[in-house]
Amino acid sequence: MIEEYFYENYSINFKENYSTKNEAYYFIFNNKRELYLSNNSIPYVKEDNIKDLKLEFQLYIGKYKQKEVIVANTNIETEDFHNLFEIYDINHEDYQMASRAVLVRDWYMSHKYCGHCGTKTIIDKKDMMLICPKCGQMHYPRIAPAIIVTINNNDKLLMAKHSYHKTHSYSLIAGFVEAGESIEEAVRREVKEEVGIEIKNIRYVKSQPWPFPNSLMLGFTADYDSGEIKVDGDEILEAKWFKPEEIEIPSSTISISSWLINEYIKNHKG
Repeated sequence: MIEEYFYENYSINFKENYSTKNEAYYFIFNNKRELYLSNNSIPYVKEDNIKDLKLEFQLYIGKYKQKEVIVANTNIETEDFHNLFEIYDINHEDYQMASRAVLVRDWYMSHKYCGHCGTKTIIDKKDMMLICPKCGQMHYPRIAPAIIVTINNNDKLLMAKHSYHKTHSYSLIAGFVEAGESIEEAVRREVKEEVGIEIKNIRYVKSQPWPFPNSLMLGFTADYDSGEIKVDGDEILEAKWFKPEEIEIPSSTISISSWLINEYIKNHKG
């Protein structure tokens, strides 16, 4: 999990249909949300150097390391394009910037027309949003808040086996925040829905942007209160309590999940 301050190397700005004669950082994605790298780096080039990629649009989104940043899209797929997990392994700083770039790209491509009346949207002059010139509907980049929580019971951690999880067998309880509820209510509801128990002492600890595809992960800790583990057999296949030495640590540090698990082990080792 990257903990460096994002705005240490980045400042926000935006311009549509942007073109420059200067060298700039080009965050070029294809239709699989893969990012183009040149020699394992984000290309810092003049526009003529990437004309073969046939960019569909160029959107200026500010400055990265004091240099202009342009987000673009292409329908080309080659071995020079990498998914975001690969970007993280190659360069943590580039992954952090790419996480913003891909979300801006997704927003710009998916809100070309107003979802309310169908009119072509235009980019606002003041805020980074697409606005409908007919009905005034505002379309901001979409962020879906989600919670993830470590639950302690006498120095044992609750972990569950999800039916959709591909990377490792057991992981933490997590889920999306519903409309109209607080994030603390979401923690309590998700735990009750997924494993059937009640929790207490819910405490927020840390957050993380998670561009798979557009989440903001909100990390919590909590304590077991009452009830017996009961899973639905659909989304959650199995859940049980683990001693610190029994916990399988995720192989990658990319997610807040691995950070929470490591923090739990550090704080509950005998």
